[in-house]
This record gives sequence, structure tokens and C-alpha cells, in this order.
Amino acid sequence: MEILKVEHLTKVYGKASTRVIALDDVSFSVKKGEFVAIVGASGSGKSTLLHLIGGVDRPTSGKVFIDGNDIYKMDDDKLAIFRRRQVGLIYQFYNLIPILNVEENITLPLELDGKEVDRKHLNQVLDTLGLKDRTKHLPNELSGGQQQRTSIGRAMITNPAIILADEPTGNLDSKASEEIVELLKLSNKKYKQTIIMITHNLEMAKEADRIIKIEDGKIVKED
Repeated sequence: MEILKVEHLTKVYGKASTRVIALDDVSFSVKKGEFVAIVGASGSGKSTLLHLIGGVDRPTSGKVFIDGNDIYKMDDDKLAIFRRRQVGLIYQFYNLIPILNVEENITLPLELDGKEVDRKHLNQVLDTLGLKDRTKHLPNELSGGQQQRTSIGRAMITNPAIILADEPTGNLDSKASEEIVELLKLSNKKYKQTIIMITHNLEMAKEADRIIKIEDGKIVKED
């Protein structure tokens, strides 16, 4: 079953002499439960692609369908709600709220949505991420790897249609990086979670089911 469909996605910044084509007519699809890595050098357009898939930015042209929903037909308010419920975002620099502890950071999307926390699911997520003994710790009391695990938990807690990970190991040492990729693989297998990971690290990308290579805003190879 197709969970993500990208059709002729194009993003242009600036005009005339300052015009830059960040994405140029990109099309591909992802099946439910698939783990896909998108690789490319800095400036290749991979982060722009991720932001457009996640509804963080809007394209110049083209369409994105998530679980059958044409996300750019939604107005900004509806898109924000859809993104909070159906798209889990993992950032390179964690983006945790410094005054909230681990449990509060993880459950924040549910709190914003006015939904009750499923304690059983929360405990499963905390156990999977190895954070059960860190639930009351603030971000500044955690290692980089623990902060990124918290970020992963926040992305997982709503059971989203897809999880988008933007260079999730880019700010970590090699040991922590391997642990984070293993956790992403585990959530992919255990929870059948669809994951799209942006990375410049080809070794990390090899852990995915499929690799899409992007250069100068275009897909140049799929493995």
C-alpha cells in the first residue's frame, strides 16, 4: 500500500538573476512500512524535499499525497493539524523544549492536540528508546544521544503515517549515531513505521530498505 506519493515536485527560490531551483520535477512513492534513505551532498535539495513532504514549506508546483491526502489542498491551519497528527519530524539538533522533561517533550504533540496520553503506548515507547529512567530529566541533563532518542519518541507518540528524519545522526558521535539508526530500524520493524531519512552518510543510508540519491534538485539514482 502506498503511504506517500510525490508528483512533479518543484521548488524555486528568488527571481531573475537570484533564481535558484532547489527541487526540479521530483516524483517518487513510498510504501507503507518502508524505510527509505534520501542521500545527497549539502545543497543537493534533500532537506528542501523533506520539508515539502512534511508540509513545513509549500512547493512552487507539484503535489504531495500522504495516506491519500493531497496535503497542499489544505489551508495553513488544517495542514498544521494534519502535520501534528500524521507526520513525525526528527531534527538534527533535536528541537526539544528546554523547560519540559523527557516525558513532557515526548507527549507534547498529544497535549497540543488536546488528546489523552495512552500510558501503555508511552511506556512501550520509553522502553523501546531506553528512556524509562530519564523521564523526569530536562534536555540539558541528557547526552546528545538521549536527546535524539527523546526527539524520536516525540515523533513516534502519535503513531503518524510517516516519520521524517532530517540528518538525525549529524550532531552525534559514531557510537550514538549507530544507536539512533538501530532505533529507527527497530521502530520500522516493531511498529511497522514508515520512515524517510535524509542523510549525507552513505553507510547509514545502507541500513534502509531503499536509497534515493539526489543531485542538483533531481533524483539521479534509486537502489
